[in-house]
Amino acid sequence: MNWDEQRHWEDVGEGDEVPAVAFPLSVYRLVVAAGGNRDFNSIHHNAEYARASGASDIYAMTGFLMGAWERTVREFIGLDGTIRKITGFRMKGFNLVGTTVTVSGRVTRKWVDDGVGFVDLEIASTNRDVTTVGPGTVTVTLPLHETGKEA
Repeated sequence: MNWDEQRHWEDVGEGDEVPAVAFPLSVYRLVVAAGGNRDFNSIHHNAEYARASGASDIYAMTGFLMGAWERTVREFIGLDGTIRKITGFRMKGFNLVGTTVTVSGRVTRKWVDDGVGFVDLEIASTNRDVTTVGPGTVTVTLPLHETGKEA
């Protein structure tokens, strides 16, 4: 990712893909995520406890998966874009340790309101070709070329 490059509203079209970002789920990554967001529920770092609760192993927590959506969207919109709203973030399946969750999406709508360029992105997380989170909509703003106005 080159953070010196900024995507503008005019640069995107409905149907454009949001490039996929892969997040391999190691025990280390899940333990660090639990510490970072203070979600110390044992289902996220203790395999025996997770299995006793009905899961087949430890799995990624909501905060981590939301962060994966944000990183994927942020790489698409750049530093001058803003995330305005997230809807449809629904957990549909486990993202288990030892697998890779991939977040991707596409542009579904774009419009200008009061000089601000808005874009709706349909985002989903998949793991082993199964949607595990979403799909949902992330509404973002992007700066406009023609006015130079920030998002």
